[in-house]
Amino acid sequence: MPNPVFEHNARFLKISFDRKLLSRWADELFEWLFCIHPAYGDENTFNYKEIELKERLTDFIDQTNQCNVSAEVFIEPFFEKLPHIHALLRDDLKAFYHSDPAAASIDEVLYAYPGFFAISIHRLAHELFKMKAPIIPRLLSEYSHSKTGIDIHPGASIGERFLIDHGTGVVIGETCEIGNDVIIYQGVTLGALSVTRESAETKRHPTIGNRVIIYANATILGGKTVIGNDTVIGGNVWITRSVPANSLVFHRSETVIKNNSTFTEPLNFVI
Repeated sequence: MPNPVFEHNARFLKISFDRKLLSRWADELFEWLFCIHPAYGDENTFNYKEIELKERLTDFIDQTNQCNVSAEVFIEPFFEKLPHIHALLRDDLKAFYHSDPAAASIDEVLYAYPGFFAISIHRLAHELFKMKAPIIPRLLSEYSHSKTGIDIHPGASIGERFLIDHGTGVVIGETCEIGNDVIIYQGVTLGALSVTRESAETKRHPTIGNRVIIYANATILGGKTVIGNDTVIGGNVWITRSVPANSLVFHRSETVIKNNSTFTEPLNFVI
């Protein structure tokens, strides 16, 4: 008797792909870039690992390629870009260390900071995204998302010395453009005002200028929204229109403190 679930799924099974292997490749590429593994201190081992990483990326592209484009179109151009990506990431590392007093060393940032790992995977995925490599950029971003809680679409354009502190819950949309020396804290959303299939080819996400700080849980929406240079966005604000340069944007709320022994009013959150 035919299995209706299999017959239904068969219409979608156009590729045979193991996402766990790609995740492992991403980790190894990250380690190779920064010679985290002691074996990479040997030049021969380092060069051999580069060959292995290229071969495995070739396999991934062959497995996901639905356009019959040769994997060689992507492999060499991508690896030729790695010195530039490595230089960007070294500057990101320094930005983390100099901006976060809790960072004891650059090595601590490299090994332990989820924000830096998320930025690293994004810069790699973004390069493949620009080359129009099939599916893999998004799979890389979702792997980073699952590991760090930071969701950066591979299409987002991010400038130099970028810092995500803490990071849990950060969302950065596909058409977002971020300038240089930007700092973002946990829970920040750089999103779209509306989500429709018809808007897929338009700029849906905001533009963030240079030297902008965005504090926790701020939400900035819309493709026409531009945050000017040297602006500080306070926590919990909701922004859907542009903000000029050198602005301070904040949400004002009142916090009331009373003596607990004399305060008899019922509270709405009593369960």
